[in-house]
Amino acid sequence: MNKYTAQAATTAEAIQKGLKILGISEKEASIEVITEGKKGVFGFGQKDAIVIVEKKKIEAPLTRSDAKIDSAAILENLEGPEARKQVKAEFQEEKEASHQVDQEVTDTTKNVQNDEEAVQLVSDYLIDIAQKMGAPATVSADIDASQRQVVFHIHTEKAGLIIGKHGKVLNALQSLAQVVLYHHAKTKFTVIVNVGDYRERREATLKHLAERTAEKVMTTNQPVFLEPMPAFERKQIHFYLSKNKQVTTHSEGNEPHRYLVVEPTK
Repeated sequence: MNKYTAQAATTAEAIQKGLKILGISEKEASIEVITEGKKGVFGFGQKDAIVIVEKKKIEAPLTRSDAKIDSAAILENLEGPEARKQVKAEFQEEKEASHQVDQEVTDTTKNVQNDEEAVQLVSDYLIDIAQKMGAPATVSADIDASQRQVVFHIHTEKAGLIIGKHGKVLNALQSLAQVVLYHHAKTKFTVIVNVGDYRERREATLKHLAERTAEKVMTTNQPVFLEPMPAFERKQIHFYLSKNKQVTTHSEGNEPHRYLVVEPTK
């Protein structure tokens, strides 16, 4: 074992626990503090410290703290009602942050863990972001090994902050979670981040949009240009209309402003 995630009442205790498990000294270790321990008041608000203790390597791989730094600019812009109105800015920053992580991580420096540890890492990451956004949350994960899919369920009383206008904040979180899990898990999972039943309701909305758009195209015999949406939502509409022989669909534009065009079949 070259790495251990330790949990204890204080950061110091967690570090010592990790060092003992790995059988190394502090000089031989690379230590990453995930969360600081909190004593709480009268037993409320108490929180254990979590640290990742790893034997030092010649090349330091990407860690969770690196991903947190890359997403810091996004978090700043997601806080407050004014920032949440800037949908385009949120999309652009999310794209740039994800791209930066992709560029920094290569196969030789990939911090591969077993799938369960990687999923827990992403869960903690999402909890961290939610906390910074002022929407304390817990996260549960459903792993479907056969479909190579992980669904992260964010449970919070402030779902609106996590979802954002038209789901833009939630989509940004999903993109970041996908990047982090991709570079830490052995299995190449597809990631879905959900709050309550938002994804289910959004899927129903997209299906209805696809049907209404197809009807308009067939009635007017003119193409319809939809609003920009993320790739996985465009794919859903492509799928819904794929059996309709009277219309065709294709995407135009550049991310994050890429949009779908539905037009009559020629």
